[in-house]
Amino acid sequence: MGNVPLPKQFLPLNDKPIIVHTIEKFILHHEFKEIIIATPSDWLNYTNDTLRKYNIDLPNIIVIEGGKERNETIMNIVQHIEEQHGLHEEDVLVTHDAVRPFLTHRIIQDNIEQGKLYPAVDTVIPAIDTIVESEDHEFISQIPRRDFMYQGQTPQTFKINKFKELYNQLTEAEKEILTDACKIFSLKGETVKLVDGEIFNIKVTTPYDLKVANAIIQESLDND
Repeated sequence: MGNVPLPKQFLPLNDKPIIVHTIEKFILHHEFKEIIIATPSDWLNYTNDTLRKYNIDLPNIIVIEGGKERNETIMNIVQHIEEQHGLHEEDVLVTHDAVRPFLTHRIIQDNIEQGKLYPAVDTVIPAIDTIVESEDHEFISQIPRRDFMYQGQTPQTFKINKFKELYNQLTEAEKEILTDACKIFSLKGETVKLVDGEIFNIKVTTPYDLKVANAIIQESLDND
């Protein structure tokens, strides 16, 4: 994101931080027992202060410390759930990037419904551009068929016990490489169901993305 004073999830989008827009989408969905926000340890207090500032001070919203990377963060969340509630076979975890504020009720609902039926669910959109693979980062090694290719988004959804089981089977070297949870399921031979995302379900990671996100917000306001 360049030279900014805050982690990108706290940057303003229209009139409030990106993460607040994202959390509000989950608050409006009543099937979640808890909404768990995993954040860097240095930003725990700031996160709680932000939630209070924007009146997101609900008993089912929990802020915990995240990990060094995505799967370690998910495991911290799993550990919290296990300690507070125990783990049950029917438990489903819907994980989402804090900086994807434009997910829809439909995407969340599809993840929940398919997450009850399959070990893992990945939100995707069809690839528009041709995908080029280069193993040496200098020459093309393969050009896969575009009609087989999808771009991954989030949410990603899992049966909690199955994720814990598969993650604990990984070596330390594998944990370094396999940073995408759905890839763990796929490589371990588990079914990963696809759910349709939306082209506007963007991840705000660059200054250009932030400009696009503000444009999406403005268009939404203009159409209200």
